[in-house]
Amino acid sequence: MNRRSGKILWLVTGFALAAKSSALACATCYGASDSPLAQGMNWGIVSLLGVIGSVLAGIVAFFV
Repeated sequence: MNRRSGKILWLVTGFALAAKSSALACATCYGASDSPLAQGMNWGIVSLLGVIGSVLAGIVAFFV
């Protein structure tokens, strides 16, 4: 490891240790389930489940 990458590693480690705990967790992980971020993530999950379900239903319909 050269000198420059060692300095970068120490810098990143220092920033990680100095960061506040509230900056490390999003609203969903931190427990604010009524925040817009959590609602958006829930709608994203529902959308992805809908896409996966329709693709699987299409595959089943093809074989039936």
